[in-house]
Amino acid sequence: MSYHQSVLLHESIEALKIQPKGNYLDATYGGGGHSKLILENLKEGKLMAFDQDADVQSELTQHDQLEFVSENFRFAAKFAKLYNMLPIDGVLADLGVSSHQFDTPERGFSIRFDADLDMRMDHRNKKTAADVINTYDEQSLHKLFEQYGQVTNAKSLARLIVESRQMKSIRSIDEFKYIIDHLIKGNPNKYLAKVFQALRIEVNDELAALQEFLESIIPCLAVNGRICMITFHSLEDQIVKKVFKKFTAGQFELTAEEQLTGRVVDRPVAEVELKIMKAVLPSNEEIKENSRSRSAKLRIAERIK
Repeated sequence: MSYHQSVLLHESIEALKIQPKGNYLDATYGGGGHSKLILENLKEGKLMAFDQDADVQSELTQHDQLEFVSENFRFAAKFAKLYNMLPIDGVLADLGVSSHQFDTPERGFSIRFDADLDMRMDHRNKKTAADVINTYDEQSLHKLFEQYGQVTNAKSLARLIVESRQMKSIRSIDEFKYIIDHLIKGNPNKYLAKVFQALRIEVNDELAALQEFLESIIPCLAVNGRICMITFHSLEDQIVKKVFKKFTAGQFELTAEEQLTGRVVDRPVAEVELKIMKAVLPSNEEIKENSRSRSAKLRIAERIK
């Protein structure tokens, strides 16, 4: 079984419009599918790739033009500056959990296997899913299941977890599934997928990392440089759309006073301006070949100023 099957592979590489002498950044190396194609299109250019998962090291492509950084992509702008990779001609990020992570039972990402409730993408981090379940108060659990998993009965789920852990700590996936079984609404797999998504996002601080990455890396783009983001659920997609829009001329949020009075204060001219392209979806052929691509969405923006 391959480490990871890259989603929207050719569409995203085509969208980057790679220049042979350019500087490129793959924010989520994974199995290296996107990075390998970028490198094939480079001559004198450079590629910096990031991945916080130590398991990725076994999949690394050895290439003189590749600089790999074993860190969370939220630090990408700092490392790009450190390694003299600025300005960047293209940025790519595939935000999906890798097939390897889902298919490795001991990682604790999948509802298909019994294992410790882990879900850490970076084992240097201390917080696990078991820590979240056993230490967060009821209000915090309610909030994360509702916001990060869009779980319909998040409040009842949080209460049940808090009551159950008073008798015994909850450490394994099967144990957790057994405890919450009678609360499951609708399709069990879909319900559990939402619950696990919420825990994974919390453990890895995924949404805050994505926000920090986008806010810091877009100003690092060269004029005519492109950023390509592949998202897999609405929470990620909303952040990408919002940040892209922030860097689009004339787009800004009104203050409460401006909304009430109708008098809009002039904003300073933005130093960075993006042009947003139409979102790209996987083809029917790709979905048939790789069902995990079904929810993928590629958003592209180009720096024009």
